Amino acid sequence: MEFESSGRYARRLTRQIMVGTVAVGGGAPISVQSMTTTKTADVEGTLAQIYALAAAGADIVRCTCNELEAAEGLAQIVPRSPVPIVADIHHQYKMALAALEAGVHCLRLNPGNIRRPEHIKAVASACKDRGVPIRIGVNGGSLDEKLYEKYGGRVTPEAMVESARIEMAYFREVGFEDVKVSVKASNVPLMVEAYRMLADDDFFRDDQGRSVPLHVGVTEAGPLPTGLLKATAGIATLLLEGIGDTIRYSLTSDPVEEAKAGRQLLEVLGLRERKGLDLIACPSCGRAEVDVIGLAEEAQRALGELNIPIQVAVMGCVVNGPGEARDADLGIAAGRRRGHLFVKGKVVRVVPEDEMVEALVEWGKIIHSEGVEEALRRADHGAAEEAARDRAALLDAQGADANQVGQRIEVIRRL
Repeated sequence: MEFESSGRYARRLTRQIMVGTVAVGGGAPISVQSMTTTKTADVEGTLAQIYALAAAGADIVRCTCNELEAAEGLAQIVPRSPVPIVADIHHQYKMALAALEAGVHCLRLNPGNIRRPEHIKAVASACKDRGVPIRIGVNGGSLDEKLYEKYGGRVTPEAMVESARIEMAYFREVGFEDVKVSVKASNVPLMVEAYRMLADDDFFRDDQGRSVPLHVGVTEAGPLPTGLLKATAGIATLLLEGIGDTIRYSLTSDPVEEAKAGRQLLEVLGLRERKGLDLIACPSCGRAEVDVIGLAEEAQRALGELNIPIQVAVMGCVVNGPGEARDADLGIAAGRRRGHLFVKGKVVRVVPEDEMVEALVEWGKIIHSEGVEEALRRADHGAAEEAARDRAALLDAQGADANQVGQRIEVIRRL
């Protein structure tokens, strides 16, 4: 297996396709997708949602094209969209042709519900002529009945991959290879195994050993919070194995939540540059001098509104806080009704407890506009010494073992 390096993880070698201006595969940054929930014929409503999705981190947006009115809507939406548009096609191959006339940047075809080979090949030929890629979107819930029967009346990874192979074979008959593939299921282990199998299948490789780019997701993941957990479990597992070139969270929620989740996952994994706030906080302990949960929530709201790409730490005590979060761009550690504000682990100011969030906002803006070095240069004279005295006083009052771990261990040893 050949690999190419991208960021912290080795990604499988895939060929590259272009969805409008967005590169997918071939080492391009992993892109985030979502889908509108509006009626596509409602042009203004759909565009408003597309703009919201783009602002939340979506690189590509899919719209349904299930009727002529939807295709006509796409003709008006595509030239005004801030991101490439994919047309979602089911059952009626003529809707795919209509979407191409509307100018969409990609089609999604479900091989489980467009069955006639001549229709599939007609769409592939039209896409080849226009230079428009297709996603083969296999769905565990809509496999061809023949495949259900072949695999014992149930969905299996083998059945899903075979469905994609059959569709790809039709495309190859007309010389069309501008394809990405998904094999989604609502069952996470099933979905993960299907993608692993697809990624290792030589049928999808070209003569240079590059596999087809993969669109990864857990279909019908459901509402929050369970849907978020299911989708993250499946998508993150594959990304950490180097599998996946574009992702979509399928949540029963506002699609903006899908775009946010996808972007945040890639940032957390180090696969995309951070665009927004990353707030970390300690889980609290016996040494905590403040309501960590409340403080973290307040800081999340205030800093989130700034939409700046920094990591901020909210720590419950001044004894361990700055050290444990020394890699954060900015942080606050609470103690003795005061907060120790620190930048990259160095205390720059000591502020009253009721001004801690305000101080985080102020210094977050400084770091974003002028950089960490300038923020450190602005450190209050004597802040570090004042903070050291606070830590010493707390250690004096609480001792080195605020959680009484040592006492518990002694009791255990006497049992």
